[in-house]
Amino acid sequence: MVAAASAVDEPRAQRLAAEDGVVLALDEYGDAHAPAVVLAHGFGQTRSAWCGTALAIARTGWRAITYDARGHGDSTRLRDGGYRVDQFVDDLRRVCAHAGNVPIVVGASMGGLVGIVVASAEPSPCRALVLVDITPRWEAAGVARIVDFMRAHPHGFADLDEAAGAIAAYLPHRGERKSPERLRTLLVAGTDGRLRWHWDPRMLAPIAEDGERHQGDLLAAARRLRVPTLLVSGAESDVVSAATIGEFLELVPHARHVTVPRATHMVAGDANDAFLHHVDIFLRGIDAATPTA
Repeated sequence: MVAAASAVDEPRAQRLAAEDGVVLALDEYGDAHAPAVVLAHGFGQTRSAWCGTALAIARTGWRAITYDARGHGDSTRLRDGGYRVDQFVDDLRRVCAHAGNVPIVVGASMGGLVGIVVASAEPSPCRALVLVDITPRWEAAGVARIVDFMRAHPHGFADLDEAAGAIAAYLPHRGERKSPERLRTLLVAGTDGRLRWHWDPRMLAPIAEDGERHQGDLLAAARRLRVPTLLVSGAESDVVSAATIGEFLELVPHARHVTVPRATHMVAGDANDAFLHHVDIFLRGIDAATPTA
């Protein structure tokens, strides 16, 4: 049964403390007692990237939980800049435990890589996994393009219009610029008055290097996946390819794969209706899913 829009549209803001003193910012949508779907964003994004998706999922009777990874958005930034991949894995485990039942994890890009590690544990802290345009092995050129954009504006932007122009140049396939309201969730004003991305720039180098070192671990984790798994890829993605998808499906033979036409690596942002259609079908079939060993 679809929940009334008035009952799910207003997120409940929460804070979740980690053992190392980091505090994660969370939003929950939908019935507080409904089965949970945890949405993990990509590197350099914030929980606002999932707002539309979370609302849609909540309206179908689930409880959707979005959160800012450490160093992103309203979550704590590390004073020493000592970010490591395992910290992001621990944070997702903590959010899954906070859900109060065994949730489904939907992870985009970095959130998906972290999701693979979390879901592969025995017993798994989640009961199903949706990967959004990410596989344990990725195309280096596509990731380099993302990193180059993240490094491109160290001094920030004079105003929202300048930031909108930078995003439009990075995503030329999208027909219109982001609205000022949407941009405000992605940017934060510095002491100099300039607007910068709402994530800690000190993460970029250590996490990029740490991710490369952990690629073998990610492949091994994928082999251990036993929960129902869906891979949603963008037909025009430069981060995953036929080769990386094929390798993943060999590692996880019970996984399903669907491709979203005219979508790049930013699948949910490019074609959210099509993305939600595939996720909805997957969620509806979770209880009956029986992955092969």
